[in-house]
Amino acid sequence: MQKHLLITFAAILLLSVGCQAPKIRLFPSQADPLREFTLEGKADPKVLVVPVRGIISDSPREGIIRTRPSLVQAVVSQLRRAEDDEKIKAVVLKIDSPGGSVTASDILFNEILTFKKRTGAKVVVAMMGITTSGGYYISLPADYIIAHPTTLTGSVGVIFLQPKVTGLLDKIGVGVEVSKSGVNKDMGMPYRPATAEERKILQSMTDRLGVRFVNLTAKYRNLQPAVAAKIATARVYLAEEALELGMVDAIGYLDQATAKAKQLAGIPDDARVVVYRRTEYPDDNIYNTSTRYGGGDLSLISVDFPETLNHFNTGFYYLWPAAFSVDR
Repeated sequence: MQKHLLITFAAILLLSVGCQAPKIRLFPSQADPLREFTLEGKADPKVLVVPVRGIISDSPREGIIRTRPSLVQAVVSQLRRAEDDEKIKAVVLKIDSPGGSVTASDILFNEILTFKKRTGAKVVVAMMGITTSGGYYISLPADYIIAHPTTLTGSVGVIFLQPKVTGLLDKIGVGVEVSKSGVNKDMGMPYRPATAEERKILQSMTDRLGVRFVNLTAKYRNLQPAVAAKIATARVYLAEEALELGMVDAIGYLDQATAKAKQLAGIPDDARVVVYRRTEYPDDNIYNTSTRYGGGDLSLISVDFPETLNHFNTGFYYLWPAAFSVDR
């Protein structure tokens, strides 16, 4: 009993000290600036590795304890910093993502494309476990795409997600009255079934966004019409199938992606491979994905709701939904 009281007292003291002294924090802060860490190499030219992991969203991820930046914000902040460093000649995007919202994916697509134009740096994508839909969409501006031997990619298409609660409301005897100025003003509301006309409108919008995705893929991957038509079915592919279709350039590992980046940029083999982090890690390497949250693994307490509960509101997504049936 006395031991428990001592532990409780120590915890309260630590919390009070943390509140009074800004330099002592229980949780890492996104206000801390990114710092550069060299993982390997000694030559002046650099290859920056940027992890892109999780759902592509431009909304911050809100938890019980803290709010984390969106994936878009995390990636763009690194690209912006890289623009100010003339020694960074290439960037490797290490992507492990099932996709995300249409708009967030398009923002990253444009940011990567703009980064290349502003800096002249080469961009190589290293696909990890899953790089589908929006994850593939943001890969398109890359100069070279390498898929891991076990990568699952593709799902080149759009899905419109529209949660419905009509059955639940009927069971509990709750309804919603709507006054509207136009016949389609409440289109997509979760409180009633969609009409045939509404389903037609939404399907048309989904198709148009899907065509945009397929056309961009055909343009940036230089695909023949027959191949573009095949991937327009929005199915997923293993790495070897993706290579045969021309969706990726090679199959390999992460070290081969950094080597290819050096080759494309015309820099020596011993060029530095660097990352941006807010926390230094012992024995750090290119498989560390903690950049985005600034050392979240060091928190004494981490109580956040599952990411999927926070993201899927009504809207259009470049997303492979089946990815969430897998424990990731």
